[in-house]
Amino acid sequence: MTDLQSLYRDIILDHYRTPEYAGLREPYDVEVTHINPSCGDELVLRIAMESGEIHDISYQAEGCSISQASMSVAAGLLINTRPDQAFKLYDGFLAMLEGQGAIELDEDTYGDAIAFQGVAQFPARVKCALLGWAALRDAIIRTQGVKDD
Repeated sequence: MTDLQSLYRDIILDHYRTPEYAGLREPYDVEVTHINPSCGDELVLRIAMESGEIHDISYQAEGCSISQASMSVAAGLLINTRPDQAFKLYDGFLAMLEGQGAIELDEDTYGDAIAFQGVAQFPARVKCALLGWAALRDAIIRTQGVKDD
């Protein structure tokens, strides 16, 4: 294992062991539930909007280390962003995972999300890494019909 692969593994394990924004909180504007039937990962996610930005993301997750760590990373990256910014980040993360290692993310933009570049080489794990991101995208879309402050 290269030093970079080891670093990425450590980032994923750190987010799995000490997830950011975990635990369902109130108030929230939208709640969604997503399940990955291929491996049993489950996620309940809440988003609170304020002044057109994602003010809070909270969640309860069960499943593998990749799905839980990816949710932690995504929450930290998307809080305090506008929906259009969040969708751009989602699109880039999705393209990287679907690129099977051919697409690299910008570390300044994506932070710890770059650790999932290695996951792109394992198609069975891509759904795990995407679970939280897909739930966030779904929740953000649903907030578009909800009035915020």
